[in-house]
Amino acid sequence: MEKTIRFSVSISPDLLKKFDKEIKARAYTNRSRAVRDLIVNFIVEREWERSETEVMGSLTLLYDHETRGLLKKLIEIQHERHENIASTMHLHIDEHMCMEILALKGMPKEIRELADRLISCRGVKHGKLVMSTTGKEIT
Repeated sequence: MEKTIRFSVSISPDLLKKFDKEIKARAYTNRSRAVRDLIVNFIVEREWERSETEVMGSLTLLYDHETRGLLKKLIEIQHERHENIASTMHLHIDEHMCMEILALKGMPKEIRELADRLISCRGVKHGKLVMSTTGKEIT
């Protein structure tokens, strides 16, 4: 196990107060773990964007399934890019809204382009791509 290194951070009292409030709401027991997780997320995002090997991610879409032509368009895009989709899960939120979660794999540029195409479809109310890592890069 690597030795732990302590370092200091200078921030305003107001910002620290807000940070402490947020980490408490997320059940962190100390600032160090919260800062570590922020650093890991930052590194994962940067490594993911620069990667020249296959990466993984998840895309969450929230959409109104009654929007004319939307389901056909979403399915069409997914079939065109089937090699980038490892799995999907579809949930019915209410009479109109659905959530779809896609596990994606491929080169970063491919994944981002696929996510952007799906998110930009008329009727998609919200979409978010989450980049992930195999964990080998993080210690």
